[in-house]
Amino acid sequence: MSDLGALSDFVEGRAYPVVHEGRRLVLVRVGESVYVLSDRCSHEDFPLSEGDVDVADLTIECARHGAMFSLETGEPHSLPATQPVTRVDVVVEEGRVRMVTS
Repeated sequence: MSDLGALSDFVEGRAYPVVHEGRRLVLVRVGESVYVLSDRCSHEDFPLSEGDVDVADLTIECARHGAMFSLETGEPHSLPATQPVTRVDVVVEEGRVRMVTS
């Protein structure tokens, strides 16, 4: 498993850009859960890490055109996006956020 950092390094409800093995990802902590998606909006290739997080709805909004994506699945919840963004599996072990690799 690849280490993305200490859970304590990530403030709840904030989007963090993370680069892992050349992949640009966005990491969001909600409570003790961590969600990681591709950091590119599927509508117009804009960084999701610049958007706002809604911790109640578990969504992240693209700052460019307002498309909302599920943190749990990567599926779009609003237009103009119609395609999902890639979701990355992570686990929290011993206070570290680790990407699950197959």
